[in-house]
Amino acid sequence: MKTALYNKTGEEIGQVVLPKDLFEVSLNSDLVHQVAVSQASNRRRNIAHAKGRGEVSGGGKKPWRQKGTGRARHGSNRSPIWRHGGTTFGPDKETNFKKAINKKMQRKALFMVLSQKAKNNALIVLDDLKFEEPKTKEIKNIFENLKKKIKTFTGKGTIIALSKDDKNSVLSVRNMVRTVPMQAEDLNCLDLLSYKYLILTKNSLKNIKETFSVKKEKESSEEE
Repeated sequence: MKTALYNKTGEEIGQVVLPKDLFEVSLNSDLVHQVAVSQASNRRRNIAHAKGRGEVSGGGKKPWRQKGTGRARHGSNRSPIWRHGGTTFGPDKETNFKKAINKKMQRKALFMVLSQKAKNNALIVLDDLKFEEPKTKEIKNIFENLKKKIKTFTGKGTIIALSKDDKNSVLSVRNMVRTVPMQAEDLNCLDLLSYKYLILTKNSLKNIKETFSVKKEKESSEEE
C-alpha cells in the first residue's frame, strides 16, 4: 500500500510504501475488542477500598453483656450492622483486574487498527519532524498546514509516533490539547483506538517496521 508523504508546510512531496503485513490486515473486531479490554484492565489503578470490620476503629470490647438486658446480642461495634461499622462486600484494593493476553494477539490487533487508520485516511506520514529546540508553536503551524491540504484532517485527537531520538519533538507536542507524543515502538491497540489520527515520520515508520515486522517475528520464533 502506498500513501502520500508530506513535509512541514503540508505539501505532498511524494509517496511512501506501507508494509503489507502491517497496514493491510483484515479487521477482526472481536479480537480488537478483546485486546483493548485486556489492555485497559491492565492499566487500571485499583484505588477504591472500603474498610471491613477488621479495619475500622473501635471494637475490642463487648458493647453489653450477653444476657439480661433485653437487647439483641452483640460482640463488637465494628459489626457491619452498626453505625460506623465495617462494610460488607465493599470494593477492595487487593482486587486483581489484570487480564492475560498473548503477544501474537496484541500484535495482530495492532496491525488491524493500523490498517484501519490507513484505510480511513486517518494516517499521515511526514518527511521529518525534528526541531532545533522545543517549540509548541511550530507543531501548531504544522497542524494548520496539514488542515489546509488534507480535508479529512481536523487535528483533534492525534497520536504522533516519534523515533527514539526526537526529544525536542516530545517536549513540543506534549502541550498540545488532545495530542499525544509516543515512541513508535510503544504503539498499541488501545491508544490508537482512543485517538482518531496517527501521524508518523519516515524514521518512526522505519522503527515500526523493525519492531513489529511479521517476518522478523517468524525468524526469532524459528531460532527459539
